[in-house]
Amino acid sequence: MNILLINGPNLNLLGTREPEIYGNKTLSDIEKELTKVAQEKSIHLECFQSNHEGEIVDKIQNSVKSIQGILINAGAFTHTSISIRDALIGSKIPFVELHISNIFSREEFRKDSYLTDKAIGIISGFGISSYSLALDGIIEHLSSKD
Repeated sequence: MNILLINGPNLNLLGTREPEIYGNKTLSDIEKELTKVAQEKSIHLECFQSNHEGEIVDKIQNSVKSIQGILINAGAFTHTSISIRDALIGSKIPFVELHISNIFSREEFRKDSYLTDKAIGIISGFGISSYSLALDGIIEHLSSKD
């Protein structure tokens, strides 16, 4: 099973960006830990981060034949990107939306997501654990389809 982890804008700053909200671990730390968990479950995890909307759209479109599930922390694009939404819908790849912080307890604009209604699930507010919870969720979903 091949899973794609997509991280959007500014997530490359994890570890230094607002550690009181996002914690002290870097994106590299998160990817290494999640890759290890995935390998223990015989899952291949591909990690991708971009600050550019079009690159994320391209990555989703280019994954149609090789990826069975997507984990996406779209960052600020969660609240602004119809093109990422359309790429996810068009790919027909099941995806889990995830967020480190609880987006529903933050600023009003963060409560609106262009992805939630099309996601198979959303994980929000569990800190870095949101990544492993999302991985468990997508694996469970894909395994139930077999």
